[in-house]
Amino acid sequence: MTFDWPLALGLILTAVAAASAAVVLAGLLQTRAGRRPEGVFSDSQAGTVFLFDGETLLDATPGARAILALSPARGGPWLRLLAYLVPRFPDLEARLSRLARDGRFTLASAAEGEPLLLMAEMRGGITRLTIDDPSSAERPRLDHLSQRALAEELDQLRATVAQAPLMMWRESAGGEVIWANAAYLREAAKRLPPDRDLSWPLPRLFDRAASAQGAPRQRQRIEVKGVDRWFDLESFADPAGRLLFALPADAAVQAEATLRDFMQTLAKTFAHLPIGLAIFDQHRKLALFNPALLDLTGLPPDMLALQPSLFSFLEALRDRQMIPEPKDYPSWRRQILELEKAAASGLYAETWSLPSGQTYRVIGRPHPNGALALMFEDISTEMTRTRRYRADLELGQAVVDAMEDAIAVFSPAGDLVMTNAAYGALWGHDPVETVGGGAAVQLCEQWRARSSPSPIWVEAERFLAALGPRDPWSGEIRLEDGRLVSCRFAPLTGGATLVLFRILDVPAAEAADPASLRMA
Repeated sequence: MTFDWPLALGLILTAVAAASAAVVLAGLLQTRAGRRPEGVFSDSQAGTVFLFDGETLLDATPGARAILALSPARGGPWLRLLAYLVPRFPDLEARLSRLARDGRFTLASAAEGEPLLLMAEMRGGITRLTIDDPSSAERPRLDHLSQRALAEELDQLRATVAQAPLMMWRESAGGEVIWANAAYLREAAKRLPPDRDLSWPLPRLFDRAASAQGAPRQRQRIEVKGVDRWFDLESFADPAGRLLFALPADAAVQAEATLRDFMQTLAKTFAHLPIGLAIFDQHRKLALFNPALLDLTGLPPDMLALQPSLFSFLEALRDRQMIPEPKDYPSWRRQILELEKAAASGLYAETWSLPSGQTYRVIGRPHPNGALALMFEDISTEMTRTRRYRADLELGQAVVDAMEDAIAVFSPAGDLVMTNAAYGALWGHDPVETVGGGAAVQLCEQWRARSSPSPIWVEAERFLAALGPRDPWSGEIRLEDGRLVSCRFAPLTGGATLVLFRILDVPAAEAADPASLRMA
């Protein structure tokens, strides 16, 4: 039997080919069996992609879902995504409204730093949004622990802002509120109707004047539960818009209103004061004056409105002869310096007799913070009345001194208040020293010492000390030199007492007899 070598070789080749085909087929089957259903959102490296049907989220990559989870806005996925994208892409809302017509568009972020790219496409009513960071390929990838540390820090910052008791929000360049903290959102939610929720863009609580005008600080009012609340708005500009803080200012507004009312009350009081008031600040500039100062000094209002210095103010008074004219100008300058020093220490008070015949009382008083107040009071009428009263007293005293009878007047308390020249000559007392210098009891002792013994002085002491209605009476005493004197005691209005001493003309023979007493 011969061996068929061609047949054996064919069988070997056939077996090898079959084995190879089986290996290839098994590999193909294993690859197909291990493959997962493909989709753009199943790969963690697929980037940041969103699929929306209107505002309903169909699917998103893990990175896209992380953006939605970290968004500070409340509400649905579409609102949370807009809250993240609009600050970075200001024209996004306008471009999205035209996406159905344009089909697709690509935007670059307007913020400073590393830019982002947003690619939007609509097919069959489905919106596909892709966010790409061109610089991510150049940066080294963070490990899991670094990403975890960044996430924890971000959570702490978000919690800090959320617990802040004051309202904070961010506005875009167009004035829309694109971000707000929890305090702002709570206040905004209170103003919504019961059947509405917060939506994009966020409602505005404050007027836009602060951000539109670029003012770093502005005070505004809003109504909270029917009560007006005031806030100081602090604004900080950045390329994307402005960051604003609302600081409560109710206490400051109330204090300012109280101070304003107090100042108005003072202004009204000063306006009705007959005393001229001029207040100079610590730099000696006129800070406040009242209308009475214009009437008393005759200074023009426009001159005082320019806040002249103290020296200029007094110089203007001197030009109008409203200051007593000194002998020379240097002494007047020294007088001004002395006036300022004395008024600053609270010691200045003078009476100015002016050439016009008017008399002013000028008082200087120090005020807090180095201010100085000068008060001008026209006392011309008072001085005229005083001079007239003094002249009347002098005339009355002259009339009494011209009388031959000695007169002494006692107050209800028994003090000597008035005598005349005849009284001093009779009893040897200086009228100036006697008036107010002793009580009735002491004077009765002096009268008793200069006269012969007589019971009239006991009655005189009792009469001068008595209160209530009294009847006048008279008597006679004889002096040590032998003269006979008639004494009359009479009550006056108000409880005063008049004592009159008259020297009687008596014959020489009776002058040698013992003193006689006749009581009436």
